[in-house]
Amino acid sequence: MKQTSNESTALPAKPGSMEELLRMTRDLGATDLHLTGNMAPAFRVRGLIEPYRCDPYTPKEIQLLLDEIMAQRHKELLRERLSVDLGLHRPGVGRFRVVIYYQRGCLSAAVRLLADGMPSFTELGLPESLARLPRFRDGLVLVTGATGSGKSTTLATIIDEINRSARCTIFTIEDPIEYVHANRSCIVFQRELHTDVTSFAGAMSDSLRQDPDVILVGEMRDPETIRTAITASETGHLVFSTLHARDATSSVNRIIGTFPAGEQNQIRQQLSASLRAVVSQRLLPSSSRNGRVPAVEIMFVNTGIANLIRHGKDEMIYSSIETGLREGMQTMEQSLIRLVQEGRVSADTALSAARRPDLLRQRLGSWAGAV
Repeated sequence: MKQTSNESTALPAKPGSMEELLRMTRDLGATDLHLTGNMAPAFRVRGLIEPYRCDPYTPKEIQLLLDEIMAQRHKELLRERLSVDLGLHRPGVGRFRVVIYYQRGCLSAAVRLLADGMPSFTELGLPESLARLPRFRDGLVLVTGATGSGKSTTLATIIDEINRSARCTIFTIEDPIEYVHANRSCIVFQRELHTDVTSFAGAMSDSLRQDPDVILVGEMRDPETIRTAITASETGHLVFSTLHARDATSSVNRIIGTFPAGEQNQIRQQLSASLRAVVSQRLLPSSSRNGRVPAVEIMFVNTGIANLIRHGKDEMIYSSIETGLREGMQTMEQSLIRLVQEGRVSADTALSAARRPDLLRQRLGSWAGAV
């Protein structure tokens, strides 16, 4: 049948259900799906946003799509807070984390496809020195970075390794639960914000009376949560959490800066004694255009770094990390240089991710000249 010019240029039909959109996310190899009114669905593939070529959804259609995946409690939270996080599992499709929110008065959603199974440090492309983290007996360990940098996956891998190798109790407090841990050598209790608990801080306080050995708190969002996490790490518990911070130094500054000036010195003293490590990571497009690779800054808190934190000499932390290679530490710039040398990311990608691009350009130039 002969097509008219209008028929030949017609756009593909837009997906009619969330189930179809979730399958498309998986089939396209996307990490994220974005939905909002008056826009076609958009997928993040290899780190770049790619709009789907179809007619835009109306705000009413977005409402109907999101109603498919929200339980009544999610709808109530959305009305109360104007945003809600939830986890989804679709057999044969995958597991997803969904953030539903309003923008310009319309419902919108950001959907993240989670990794299948529980990846190892090697499978994630993380440095070997991070295998030390599950072996700490107590203290505070932070995994930091921007949204979408893989923090939750790194923490899930750490918890899985403890679950396999130790004999203890693990309590997680998450918003939402992304990775489900079966009991192996440990007993794992997973509590979800707004479903099992009302706040991170309250759940942290409760957990200290529930015989925990390891505590994972999904995010350090407020002074009370941070204070309780530090106290728990001081009293013999191993505490893991995330923070939205660019690197190890800014992570320390952000924690201390959360508190009023009169409390900051006390928090600094406590943090210097309880902090064990900070891992700051970014996901970068691979040079092969096949997925993304992690660039990772690693700080293990030794005596010298603890003294710098205690005495407020945060500007010297970077140099201590840079000279701590034998202890498994590395700055973000050292990580980026290694990724370029291994051919895993391009020099341009590395320079765009560097905190100190001039320093990185100089060192990459020296390396290129020596090759």
